[in-house]
Amino acid sequence: MRERRSATDESGRTRDRTRPPVPEPLPAPVTDTHCHLDIADGEDDAFGPAEALSAAAAVGVTRIVQVGCDLPGAQWAVDVAQRHPEIVATVALHPNEAPKLAATGDLDAALSEIDRLAGVSDRVRGVGETGLDHYRTGPEGRAAQEESFRAHIEIARRRNLALVIHDRDAHDDVLRVLDDAELPECVVFHCFSGDVDMARHCADRGWFLSFAGTVTFKNASGLRAALAAVPLANVLVETDAPFLTPHPYRGRPNASYLVPVTVRAMAEVTGVEVESLCRTLRANTERAFGAW
Repeated sequence: MRERRSATDESGRTRDRTRPPVPEPLPAPVTDTHCHLDIADGEDDAFGPAEALSAAAAVGVTRIVQVGCDLPGAQWAVDVAQRHPEIVATVALHPNEAPKLAATGDLDAALSEIDRLAGVSDRVRGVGETGLDHYRTGPEGRAAQEESFRAHIEIARRRNLALVIHDRDAHDDVLRVLDDAELPECVVFHCFSGDVDMARHCADRGWFLSFAGTVTFKNASGLRAALAAVPLANVLVETDAPFLTPHPYRGRPNASYLVPVTVRAMAEVTGVEVESLCRTLRANTERAFGAW
């Protein structure tokens, strides 16, 4: 793997932007269930799909779910999944895209294209990431977000695909929409960020909670409590790479080869042996996204 150079942040401090070291391989294979291989982290875009897959496989991360967030990204996800047997795709308009498209009158057409892409190949296994984001979109854009969210739910239900949820600072409204809608069989909360009560609410409905590097952060005791509170049958693991790099590498570029860091933290939280957790995560992934 190539390493990145150090970079300077907005305050002028030097940040370490080299890739973290390769962790100890896992004892059994797992899947990175949410990744953005098309998003370059900083100036270095040399860590492409082939390199990312090779690095991940070397530590036991043998498959990746590539997630689309806009029309170009959704098409890219489909294309890369067709080129690489280790990858499957999901397609969607990110919640923060919806208000922009609504403002230009293009939301309906974009949703129609997502619907088309969702049915173009059996390599597409999910619709997402979709949902609500009250962090980057203010009240003026929330109606468009909810319209888009409900449309994605219907696409996933009609096409019998997993629904992959983005929920940022919008827990109550996301649950309100989900509890009001006719859902597909499989619902996945990407980068779950709720508390124990929300985790139990989701698990009681049979939904999956996918945990990213955030579960390793020092200030994430509530998230670790949520993980400990739900059945392992409802749990997945992801990177959201190139974002959310696990501790102790927070702030450096993330990639699928770092999944073992998160898995080992999850094993410690749940009190389950790492190999047993790996096997459970793999089985859960196949229930969520099918075999490949």
